[in-house]
Amino acid sequence: MKRKMDDLYIVGTDTGVGKTVLSLLLMQFFYTRGFTPFYLKPAQTGCRNPYDTDSDAKFIYQHVNPLGRKDPADSVIYCFKNPKAPYFAARDEGKEIDFRIIQETINKKRLLYSPIVIEAAGGLFVPVNEKLLIIDTIRMTKARPIIASRAGLGTINHTLLTIEALKGRGILPAGIVLIDSGETSTPQDMIGENIEAIEKVSGIKVAGVIGKIVDFSNPDRDCFQTIERLFIR
Repeated sequence: MKRKMDDLYIVGTDTGVGKTVLSLLLMQFFYTRGFTPFYLKPAQTGCRNPYDTDSDAKFIYQHVNPLGRKDPADSVIYCFKNPKAPYFAARDEGKEIDFRIIQETINKKRLLYSPIVIEAAGGLFVPVNEKLLIIDTIRMTKARPIIASRAGLGTINHTLLTIEALKGRGILPAGIVLIDSGETSTPQDMIGENIEAIEKVSGIKVAGVIGKIVDFSNPDRDCFQTIERLFIR
């Protein structure tokens, strides 16, 4: 019998903050704890197909051992060439994203897997189609959002705005993870101040900081300690 866990929606304070890395760590974490997780990227932009160099699903499948011989195309519903918001990338190709198809896919995967790790495309107010923004789709999926934020300068404002937007829709984030993957590490005193401000203003704990990962197939133990703190109640 599969172990059950709330589905998770990985959202970012911006594009390129590290949502895919956080999704990877969550997938690895759940596999090692006896769950049967499934990674889903409903809409991928900026890549030609799920096997492209820039495919997030390909990256996940390459570095999660149980997925090594499986098809990353199973984890991508829509894929568009231009690196734009999904609505505009789809429109460039004369297409439209039907969120009902995404929802049907999630419901089918729930019968076989738990949790579903859904990775958003960009930040909360990125348009998915003519009517929906990323933030609109969170409640539709009934998944719990985890916020991926940069560790360095500017993250206080971006993270608090993201939290405020979620709370305005009656959505409480499951947690926050800071990601410090730049060429130069963020000074520890700045990270400490960023965490202090985010927690004091929002009342939501920052689970920790993910530093630069050398081997994505075998991340340092510290990474998983941060992931584990997301689920401590």
